[in-house]
Amino acid sequence: MQPAPVVAHQLIGVVLLINGVGGRIVETEAYDHDDPASHTYPGPTPRNAVMFGPPAHVYVYRSYGIHWCLNLVCREVGHGAGVLIRALEPTKGIAAMQHRRGTTDLRLLCSGPGRLGQALAVDAGLNGAALTGPEVALEGFGDAEPYVVLTGPRIGITKAVDVPWRFGAAGSRFLSRPFAG
Repeated sequence: MQPAPVVAHQLIGVVLLINGVGGRIVETEAYDHDDPASHTYPGPTPRNAVMFGPPAHVYVYRSYGIHWCLNLVCREVGHGAGVLIRALEPTKGIAAMQHRRGTTDLRLLCSGPGRLGQALAVDAGLNGAALTGPEVALEGFGDAEPYVVLTGPRIGITKAVDVPWRFGAAGSRFLSRPFAG
């Protein structure tokens, strides 16, 4: 089992589908149990229990009481690590995403974890779902199209802000925010 930053890098270019709707992952962030910015840093709680469970499951949380955010659990049971899916290039179910988001602008459908959650209809009911189950599918993990992957500090956190665990597809117009430099 790979550390969260390795998995976050490997997910760039993989297709993620939630009930048949989604696209190519173009931006991720890694979080680990010894990382003060991680939900798992304080240890297991009812909110973060899925992150301490088996890998290849979905961890969903609500950000700022508004947006549902989608994470993929990695590492072994009890470790507490995962990857936040920050942005997708929409490829499947675009009409459904446009309806859910109230926009026809492809760039704004899934560019950011809150937008992505809304476009894919992510909610608490998805928390704990297996990546091999009927709701969630990853296509091309381990053999995704090759991308030049950029790295940089994570976005929207107040702890461990300089840790370079944000990964993105170079040149993608679907990133939530450009990479520096």
